[in-house]
Amino acid sequence: MIPELLQYLTRRKARVIFDGPTETAPVSRLFGFDRGTPIDRYYIERFLGERSSLIRGRTLEVADDTYTRRFGGDRVEHYGVLHATPGNPAATLVGDLTAPDTLPEHIADCFVCTQTFNFVFDVPRAIQGAHRLLRPGGVLLATVSGISQISRYDMERWGDFWRFTSASIQRLLEPVFRGGVEVITYGNVLAATAFLRGLAVEDLPDRALLDPADPDYQLTIAAVARRAP
Repeated sequence: MIPELLQYLTRRKARVIFDGPTETAPVSRLFGFDRGTPIDRYYIERFLGERSSLIRGRTLEVADDTYTRRFGGDRVEHYGVLHATPGNPAATLVGDLTAPDTLPEHIADCFVCTQTFNFVFDVPRAIQGAHRLLRPGGVLLATVSGISQISRYDMERWGDFWRFTSASIQRLLEPVFRGGVEVITYGNVLAATAFLRGLAVEDLPDRALLDPADPDYQLTIAAVARRAP
């Protein structure tokens, strides 16, 4: 056995008696949507609020423009919506991120791409597609799940393929976005446990319990990735 590992194991702490919930079924299978604000949405909205100054000019968002309207305000000149398949009346562009050559180039100053790459099998190609859509100097604001249940809705339609870490997102984005990549992680063991049980933010005694970030419990991972000027 590796000496360092042996030394670590010999420092085990005293046993803790588990007195938490013993239910094997979640409180909600809808990520807490049916109870209030899902915990991952708390982090997504915190990230976008903290980076709201980047949501400006011509924007693009996946599926609808809720977040660009909420956080972009009067900085936004044009609201665009990307959807992978026809049939979404809100879509201004129907296109597949994994087919970059079929996408228009240089159409957005900011691309808000939340909770999307988990449901795309060919993530490297999708990142190239996101890069192609941006103007020189444009910015991708992306979030992905680290710790999460399966999204049954997505699994049954196009697939739920991946869970990420800060390291995997950094390595995926950096070769493409030469203007710089910043990765931020959100979550702690309480947040992860509550989220997996299907609890909502409103179920917690104090939402401030969600704020401490433990890098070993990455519930939501966010990235600011810039296309080179």
